Amino acid sequence: MNPHAMPVNQSAKNLYRLGLQDLQRSGVPFLVGGAFALESYTGLVRRTKDLDVFALREDVDGLMRFLAAAGYETEVRFPHWISKAHKGGHVIDIIFGSGNGICAVDQKWFDAAPTATMMMGERVRLVPAEEMIWSKAFIMERERYDGADIARLLHARCEKLDWGRLLWRFDRQWRVFLSHLVLFGFVYPGRRLQIPHWLMRELMHRLDMEMQTLSSDRDVCQGTLLSWGQYLDHIERGDYKDARHSPRGSLTAGETKFVTERFQEEHNGALHGHPEVSEPAA
Repeated sequence: MNPHAMPVNQSAKNLYRLGLQDLQRSGVPFLVGGAFALESYTGLVRRTKDLDVFALREDVDGLMRFLAAAGYETEVRFPHWISKAHKGGHVIDIIFGSGNGICAVDQKWFDAAPTATMMMGERVRLVPAEEMIWSKAFIMERERYDGADIARLLHARCEKLDWGRLLWRFDRQWRVFLSHLVLFGFVYPGRRLQIPHWLMRELMHRLDMEMQTLSSDRDVCQGTLLSWGQYLDHIERGDYKDARHSPRGSLTAGETKFVTERFQEEHNGALHGHPEVSEPAA
């Protein structure tokens, strides 16, 4: 038994099992992420009241209708990213994108998804470790930073990762990828050589080339891809353009305004003693 594991509440375990069975009965393909996937990949145990599942955007409406008919209270939390289903004090997060608009769930998530048995005995398909690293890499809030999860995933999965797909996933945000690889070598010095040499050479070459040219995006702040609020002052003052917006990003001004207002409401509620609803993890 993992000495760091927290005891599993039996009623919570039953609710998770029933939730998974309801999801399977819906017929909608889904992947399990969050704490359960992280535990499966790394052995790191976290007990939460949320079950994070990932689905294709075009399947979400049908899944939500099925869960509502099955007795869940449902809500669209963010139309570009996540919906929720509540029952018995527990929550199923149905995730189909990311808060910054970058990490949309697509068929490749399902093509590479491994199968695992959860603690409730249910066989499920997991979010691939590559997509888990990709989506977690952008979570850098004051209240939450997922870099440690990424380091743990790299530590556990280095020899099995599809590094080419990971590089392709990060695309223009390859600097974020490089930053996590550099930190991994700092956290685990003895594991540095497990990062493929060709990959580090490629990323360092890109960095060297960028250091020799003036950026065409010097009027853009990309900090909003990492945090919903910590760089807003630059955007609101007009110092920089928001990287989440077209043509660089996929979100509209209305969508980012909604994200900002929703999180500000929750932050203010937390300051007055109301629990803040944290951003879900992949």
